[in-house]
Amino acid sequence: MQNKIRMHDGICGVAYMISVILAAAVSIQWLWIAGVVAGLQIVSPFTRFCPVYFTLNKLMPDTEPIQDGSR
Repeated sequence: MQNKIRMHDGICGVAYMISVILAAAVSIQWLWIAGVVAGLQIVSPFTRFCPVYFTLNKLMPDTEPIQDGSR
């Protein structure tokens, strides 16, 4: 389970970093990516659904599911 949590944090961190770099280098509009990721992270504890965990649960079926919406 720890690996899945670390992978989630890494994927979200990469999304934030890419958004900030593209906003600085190309256009401020790229900050929408950071806003969407932040919104999903704020809503996911209430909905018990996270697209990153959904994908990781599918890619790693032999591990315990995290935030799969069933608990």
